[in-house]
Amino acid sequence: MNKSDQIPSLGEATTLYLGRLSTKDRDASQPEIYRFARWYGWDSLFSTLAGPAVASYSDQLNVSDIDYEKKVAALRTFLAYAKKAGWSATNLATHLKTKKGKAASTAANARNLPEVANLTQQRYDEMTEELKNLKKRSGELVEEMQRAAADKDFRENAPLQYAKEERGHVEGRIKELEQTLKSATILKGNKEPTKKSGLGDSILVCDLATGEECLYIIVDPREVNPNKGKISLVSPLGKALLGHCDGDTVEINVPAGILRYQIKRIER
Repeated sequence: MNKSDQIPSLGEATTLYLGRLSTKDRDASQPEIYRFARWYGWDSLFSTLAGPAVASYSDQLNVSDIDYEKKVAALRTFLAYAKKAGWSATNLATHLKTKKGKAASTAANARNLPEVANLTQQRYDEMTEELKNLKKRSGELVEEMQRAAADKDFRENAPLQYAKEERGHVEGRIKELEQTLKSATILKGNKEPTKKSGLGDSILVCDLATGEECLYIIVDPREVNPNKGKISLVSPLGKALLGHCDGDTVEINVPAGILRYQIKRIER
């Protein structure tokens, strides 16, 4: 078995990690770690998880949440363990940024989330369909919760707990989608070539340290999807790539040092 065969998916890594914890620690850590795994992709190989994705997830956490620090701590411990287990070449926990205070959160949101969401027509239609499906799923979860609550013989009533947790995530996403779609501005197609990279562009970059090439799409923070290479325009990498031309070299400061990328191609 080669090394790549030994790397688990994010879902498998989550199960392995939680299985080694005490019942108390597992109950405290499981909700947020599960949420992170679902957000990135349960079946994605852990080795595909990179710093920009972790930082992007960190930006979405609400500092006003009373459990904010506990959630960050749970994820940091999980990602640090992943490094020790050999699932990741680096300690991705260093990319989890901690924001402090409600004022800082408000200021960050004001900087990072524009009042009007700039969406492509395709993404607008996808979000509309997602909203429709989530509303249907929310109704199904209410029925599941009612059935689970009626099962008095189930010792810990895990089905009820999971249904409540999932419905909380579903309802949160429904509100987010409704707010986004209400304020959305649809980006018009532009067939003319652009000289500088901007929102909605696909950018092929080359890591100058490893020679590896990656394709990223710069999107509104609400459209982030690491599995499809969609990164936020306010993420460290997104900020660095904006406003540049083919052939430009950009640098990004990270805890481990400086990352240098060369822009190979920009496509609208």
